Amino acid sequence: MDTSAAPDDEPNGTHVGGQTSEGENADVEELRRELEALNDRHLRLAAEFDNFRKRSQSELGESGARAQAALVGDLLDVLDDFERVSSLNPDQATVESVLEGVQLVEQKFHRALENAGLEEVETEGATFDPNSMEAMLREPTDQEDQDEKVAQVLQKGFRFKGHLVRPARVSVHKHD
Repeated sequence: MDTSAAPDDEPNGTHVGGQTSEGENADVEELRRELEALNDRHLRLAAEFDNFRKRSQSELGESGARAQAALVGDLLDVLDDFERVSSLNPDQATVESVLEGVQLVEQKFHRALENAGLEEVETEGATFDPNSMEAMLREPTDQEDQDEKVAQVLQKGFRFKGHLVRPARVSVHKHD
């Protein structure tokens, strides 16, 4: 092994006396510029994504508010009808006409809620479903095919756009 070479001299000429060559300085400078450019691009993309997220949340909130405003508008029409019925002159109104007016308002109210996405939980002749029904009573039955079938609806259940708002409260047949 030849020990005549100085320890600071490298055979490829990159280090001489502990200093880097000009070619290596240029490479480091180029890598530094590339890193700064990538870092800048990353920061811009992060800012754009944050702006997109904020804009999306804002638009979603505005969309929900518009939907609620439409529902409230429909319900105000129903409220107007209730006010007209309640302001009827008792001396001139018959029980039949008041009852007819209330039934028309009820139909309009149901229509407004259905248009908004409300649907009734189906219970007629259905098998008891604990996911959408609440059993309040058990009614004995002699018929085996009636076991676990809804006997009577005590309170209607509703879903709003597929989400259970209120379970149907029912009595259920139980075969002994």
